[in-house]
Amino acid sequence: MIKKNKNGLPLEIKYCTKCNLINQRPTTINEYFHTKDTVQTTVEFDDNGVCAGCNFVKKEFDGTIDWKEREKELQELCDKHRKNNGEYDCIVPGSGGKDSVFASYILKYKYKMNPLTITWSPHMYTEIGWENFQSWLHKGGFDNYLYTPNPKIHRRITREATIRLMHPFQPFIIGQKTFAVKLAAQFNIPLVFYGENGGKGGKKISHTIKSFKETKNQAGFELDPLMGKKFEDVFIGGKKVQEYLDEGLTMNDLKCYKPIDPNLIEEKNIDFYYLGYFLRWTPQEMYYYAVEKTDFKPNPVRTEGTYTKYASLDDKIDGFFYYSAFIKFGYGRAMQESVSEVRHGHITKEEGKALINKFDGEYPERYEEEFYDYISMKKNEFLELCDKFRPDHLWEKKSNQWVLKNLL
Repeated sequence: MIKKNKNGLPLEIKYCTKCNLINQRPTTINEYFHTKDTVQTTVEFDDNGVCAGCNFVKKEFDGTIDWKEREKELQELCDKHRKNNGEYDCIVPGSGGKDSVFASYILKYKYKMNPLTITWSPHMYTEIGWENFQSWLHKGGFDNYLYTPNPKIHRRITREATIRLMHPFQPFIIGQKTFAVKLAAQFNIPLVFYGENGGKGGKKISHTIKSFKETKNQAGFELDPLMGKKFEDVFIGGKKVQEYLDEGLTMNDLKCYKPIDPNLIEEKNIDFYYLGYFLRWTPQEMYYYAVEKTDFKPNPVRTEGTYTKYASLDDKIDGFFYYSAFIKFGYGRAMQESVSEVRHGHITKEEGKALINKFDGEYPERYEEEFYDYISMKKNEFLELCDKFRPDHLWEKKSNQWVLKNLL
């Protein structure tokens, strides 16, 4: 029996024997029920100390998966839904990053689909993020719906999510998930493509799962995320929706965060497919593909908290999202990116370890002024808040500095 703290994190800190992933890494949860008291589920390790993500990726290379047969399935799915009358036949959510470029481009130009790309706006676009977004559309040649939620409300909820959950990215995550299915229903497009299967990140999803419906309402993939409750009774930013209403906000203010009626999903037969089920999904290769097809540009300087320049570039809050994850779980940006590269054979486990120890948990100062202005908070207030979210079994103070108790 694994001993855990009150939020579900294993008290004994372990790292994957193959890729260095920490066992504190949470799997996806239902954000509508996310509060400070939520009990997390974490990535599973097998009896050999290997994480679920490594075991998932192994199947991509050991012959378990017949990639020719998988691509045949994709061709048949596209043949079933393809329209040649000018109507959209699939939706590809994205920001113009490497993954959405790959998904939209290959569907349109190789499989002859007519995708509608959709974008839930970042909190605050970075210059390089906006440039890549425009290149995606102009050089890739795509129609796009860009939705920007009411900034006044979005800022307020982001502040609440930071104070209550140390999760400044939560409003974006909620909105992004609800937006795709709402447009699919509005335009009668039953086919939505996402990128890689969540099993690569250690989520409890089999390599045989290709769509949301097949996850059978696992946490984070619910077709009815409200679980039968009224919208007023669930949480956004760790705060009950009814509390926002009591403070003067209206349902119109919050409607963009409200999920679609699940009956409408069934009625219109909408499903969400992982393109990574059909095609091998390798982040580094997606980057080179995006550079070639839409002139995707990496950061001109190293991204804070990691050693790369090409992932999660579009939002000025990105760095604080990864920093907050490091505070809560000992799982930062360098770890996220290096474990993927180790699994795909691009770097060794020892190289990954060195990169994690050098860059993970680096404070993201590049956009700190914009971030603190956005959430109406001072830097010292945020750092004091961070300390309240450090789990006792993960952190200790040495020479007045916070350090992880069990370093990699």
